[in-house]
Amino acid sequence: MTTPHTIAHQEADAKGAFYIQQGSERIAEMTYSRTNATLIVIDHTEVDERLKGQGAGRQLLDALVAWARETHTKVIALCPFAKAQFDKDPTIRDVLR
Repeated sequence: MTTPHTIAHQEADAKGAFYIQQGSERIAEMTYSRTNATLIVIDHTEVDERLKGQGAGRQLLDALVAWARETHTKVIALCPFAKAQFDKDPTIRDVLR
């Protein structure tokens, strides 16, 4: 059973993250680096033990994919988790470069 979490997004100085915050603590995040105005590289995904098995990593990726579609941003997935999700799910591959 996946519980939907509130996903926040921030970007500054060519680095960005989609994340889940609990109080003042980030308990899950997917980070990326911007290579140019229309291309990002997903470099890391981390999910706290408290969220394991709740689909939090996939929710972060889904939020990133939705944002990429809205902003016409292409994605390169270097993060092993994100790469595995793209390999498994053809419906999100439209954002890949």
